[in-house]
Amino acid sequence: MTALRYLQAYPPHLQEQVRQMIASDRLGDYLRQRYPEGHGVQSDKALYSYAQELKQAYLRSAPPLDKVLFDNRLDLTHRALGLNTAVSRVQGGKLKAKKEIRIASLFKEAAPQFLRMIVVHELAHLKERDHNKAFYQLCQHMEPDYHQLEFDLRVYLTYRELPGNT
Repeated sequence: MTALRYLQAYPPHLQEQVRQMIASDRLGDYLRQRYPEGHGVQSDKALYSYAQELKQAYLRSAPPLDKVLFDNRLDLTHRALGLNTAVSRVQGGKLKAKKEIRIASLFKEAAPQFLRMIVVHELAHLKERDHNKAFYQLCQHMEPDYHQLEFDLRVYLTYRELPGNT
């Protein structure tokens, strides 16, 4: 039986559907059919602008973003596709917290919907630190298909780990 480490929290019948697609070599076709296009957000500057647009549309009262960038060091071994951090520095006798979002570089090659989902996820952490009900409600407010996209992203990560798909 194929271990589906990204899908362990999902019901057995969904895991079985993914296993069947893997066994019949249809998982890649499924993903290409659902998410045929790439996106043009390829630089840190473009990613910052993209995140700022979403923040402006949905989270105007949230703290300002100081930095948003693609990070080559973030990967699946760290169990992080994105990070939301507050870097504290002393400036002129005051402690300033700079808000930073780092997105795993693998999202440069992913579908635009997956990039949006992960940016929405990290932006939601500006308001809600924990993965609680309010956090997921905020994610759905910014991206109504959030839960489906999260599942499909996990399927995509599973596909990437299959031999010959990295």
